[in-house]
Formats: sequence, C-alpha cells, structure tokens
Amino acid sequence: MASNLLTPEELAALAEGVDSGELAVDTGFNMQARVVKHDLASEDSTLGINLTSIDMINERFIRMFRLGLLEVLRTSPRINPARVRILKFGDYLKDLKPPLSVTTCRTLPLRGYSMIIIEPNIIFSSLDNFFGGFGRGIGALPPGRLFTPTESRIIKIMLDQLYGALQEAWAPLLPVHFEHVSSEINPQFAQIADENDLVILSRFEAEIGDNVKGFIDIVYPYASLKPIRELLRSRLQTGDGQEESDKIWTRSMELAAGDARLRTKVELAKVKVSLKDFEELEVGQVLYFKKPDYARLIVNDVPIYASIVGTHGNQVAIRIENPIKPESTN
Repeated sequence: MASNLLTPEELAALAEGVDSGELAVDTGFNMQARVVKHDLASEDSTLGINLTSIDMINERFIRMFRLGLLEVLRTSPRINPARVRILKFGDYLKDLKPPLSVTTCRTLPLRGYSMIIIEPNIIFSSLDNFFGGFGRGIGALPPGRLFTPTESRIIKIMLDQLYGALQEAWAPLLPVHFEHVSSEINPQFAQIADENDLVILSRFEAEIGDNVKGFIDIVYPYASLKPIRELLRSRLQTGDGQEESDKIWTRSMELAAGDARLRTKVELAKVKVSLKDFEELEVGQVLYFKKPDYARLIVNDVPIYASIVGTHGNQVAIRIENPIKPESTN
C-alpha cells in the first residue's frame, strides 16, 4: 500500500516556508468556525443539569427535615447545605471511611439507585438526645463496627423523615417516591455507579446536641437526573413576557376573568354625625358638607379609582381619573 505521508524533508520545507511567510496559513474553508473539544468516551458535566435547581430542592428539604426530626427525635439540628458538586464516583469514595450509615434507595420514577450516607456522630448524638441525654457524639470507631439494633432503629427513624422531606422538596418539580433497597457500613459495597461515572453530591453539614458536628450526603447518579435536565432548567428560566407561552397564558387569564361579576358603587362623599344628631334628623332636612374633588369608585368594598360624576346623554355616568393608592384609603 502506498503511503501518503510527507517525508521528513518535505515537512521541513513546509515549516521553513511557513516561518518565512512564503506560504500563507490563513487560507481554507470555514476559517471563522469555532471548534469545541468533546470526548465521546466520557460524560461531560456541562450537558445541562442545572445545579441551582438542586440547591432549591435542598433548601426545601432542610426546612422539612428539621421539622420532622424535631417531632420524632425531640431535637432540631442546625443544618447547612454545602455547594452541590458533580464529581466522579470513585473520587467521592476516596474521602469516606467506614463505618458509616450507607443506604441505597431507588428514586422513582428516576432510573438507577441513589445513596444516602449519615456520619456516625449524627446517629449517636440523635440517639443520646432521644433518650434524654445532652446529644453527645462519639469518637473514632473501628472500621468493621456494626450498628446495634437500637442504633439501627434510630437510623430508620431518621431515614423515614429524610425520605418524606425529600419527597416534599421534590414535589413542586417532580413527584418522586423513595424505596429502601439495602443498608451497609462501607460505601465501597454500595455500587450505585462505576468509578468513572459522574454523580451529583448534596452534602449537609449538621450540628446536633452538645456541639456535635457531622454530615449527611445525598448522592444521585448523574445519569438518573440527565433525562429530566430540561425540567430542571425550565423551572429557573425567566422571560420578558413576550414568549408565545406567556401570551397564551395571558389571553387565557383574560378570558377566564372577563366574565367575573363585581359589586361596584360610587361614593360621592362621607358625612360624619354623632348618634344624637342622627336621631334628631327629620324628613326633608338639608345637610351641608364640603364636597370632595373626586368621588370614589368602590369595587367589592375596596376603593379603586378616583372619579368625576357627570352625565352621558340622559344617563348619569362617571369618568375615571386616577387609581387610589392603598395608603390613601384610610
């Protein structure tokens, strides 16, 4: 087979021509085209997952999770969310040391498995607080140390509250349901993704009881959220009101509200009299008062517009002049 590669001498001659300027280097087609590097063998984390939406979900989760723990464990921990991160699953596992409460669960209707990790300090502090202690934590534990039935019961109580809070937090975006799959003490055994696969990490720094600190991690496989990336993005998109969907919505609202009936009346003026003077009024008696500049158009007992009373043909009419500010209606 004949080779089409240039010889070293030809390459040297081309390089010399480019350096000397004899050969033009700005010729060709589509010279202004932009090139974006993309590795087809690896998944890029910039493909559309909106981490700000995950932050909003986490904020709702914290409020509901704290209320749930207060009800069942008689403690209300201080929980602060860390920045949501996208990283490789193998890199995440490197920083974890057993024993930990590692729970694998399914997040329906999303595909794949998610993982929830609770640090032992949080568990033991909640346990101590539940039985009337001061919420003290515990020091380092042997790597193979298992959780006792009582500790496992506390973990289950916390997970039940966590699942419920997550479902409520996700509800405005997507109705989800969490199914418990398995429990471990070593995260290496909870293979929700391959080492090189991307995961989305939501870490919550918690402080319970006597200044005991620990973390709670919620880990979603990147592949499980990728199918709903448009939904995550659309929840944060804002427009100038000129989009076709906004126009349709505005027309629908106008049609729906256009036939609504409102009780209106025109108030020419108010006269303040005492009860004694009111009881002494007689038929035909004339009351003198200073007429205001404008009458008030009142809709459903709320003053809306300042108006001028006049006639139109043989009918009494009003002309709306300007809206009434709420603070001026008192």
